[in-house]
Order: sequence, then C-alpha cells, then structure tokens
Amino acid sequence: MNSKTVHLAVYDTFADWETGHATAHLARAGHDIRTVGPATRPVRSIGGLSVRPDLALEDVRPEDSSLLILPGADLWDAGDDLAPFARKAREFLDAGVPVAAICGATAGLAREGLLDDRAHTSAVSFYLAATGYGGGERYVDADAVTDGALITAGPTEPVAFAREVLRLLGVYEGEVLDAWYRLFHDSDAAAYAVLEKAGAA
Repeated sequence: MNSKTVHLAVYDTFADWETGHATAHLARAGHDIRTVGPATRPVRSIGGLSVRPDLALEDVRPEDSSLLILPGADLWDAGDDLAPFARKAREFLDAGVPVAAICGATAGLAREGLLDDRAHTSAVSFYLAATGYGGGERYVDADAVTDGALITAGPTEPVAFAREVLRLLGVYEGEVLDAWYRLFHDSDAAAYAVLEKAGAA
C-alpha cells in the first residue's frame, strides 16, 4: 500500500453519513480508501447499506496507512464489541499516524484513555463524561478539533470533520479549504469560483 492509503472502519450500525464528505474528497485527491471491519464478512450500516470490508482489523498496520477514520455507531455505546477499534487507534497514534473519530467513536477513544491528554470534542461534554474518562478539562465546545494527529467531531458536523481531515492530510489549505467548507457547510455558491480557480471543484 502507498502512503496515500486511508483506512475507513466499518462495523454493524456504523453511521454512513458521517464520513462521506471526507472519504469522497480524499478519493478525488488520489487517496486509496480501504474499508476495515472486525473481519471480512459484510457489515450493515444504520442506513441499511451492506459493506464487505477490504481488510480485517487485525491485518491493518499503521505503517501502511496515512489515516484511520472511525465513524459513529450504535455499537460504541452497547458494550465492548468495538473496543478493538479503539485499541487500534492507540496503536496508530503511538506510531504517529493520524486518527479521525466522529460521534460515538469519540466515546470509544475516551474509554481507551486517548482523550485524557488531548484537546477534543464530541456531541456534548456530558456524553463523554458518562464514560468516566479523565479528559473532561480538555473538552472543547467546537464543531471539530484537531490536536496533533487526532481529529474529533460530533455527530452533526460531518463537513467540519471532513475539513479537518482534508487540512491534516494537506488536500486543501488556506482560502481553498475555507471555500470548500463554505460551499458544503453553508451552501455559499460564491465559494465554488474559488475552488474552480484552484482546480478543486
């Protein structure tokens, strides 16, 4: 795999709308999106989409990846089934490879202790507080937060989540990134001209 491989976690009940902006624009920029499941059997999203993972979680290595994306899922709050994905996130961060988590995946990272010493966000602060984690003082009330190699966002912010992913991987920057966000978040038609001029439309 090349350095442009991005790994997208998929598991039963994953929130299929939360990562679409990020993966679509990463793919358009030349990144290879590889899906990662608990195994290679098909999983089903909250929206009823059936996805057969490209890889099993145990076969994913940080050195083969530029980013691990963890979407939300009902299963994050229904037991320990997804705990191995949080442990994999620790492996990635320990290796200096970025992780991006949205919605319920932030609670999984909180339970794993990965938010204790990093600025982060989620749906609301008390959602993470219910995990018993030690990072409450590092919670930021923002649409999405990047702290080093970790991106977090709440469930209502898929565009802001994608903005941070695109920034971190250097897909867009400066006024182009700002225009991208204004177009997809605010429906600002004037932003399209900036993207078109930059060849990013």
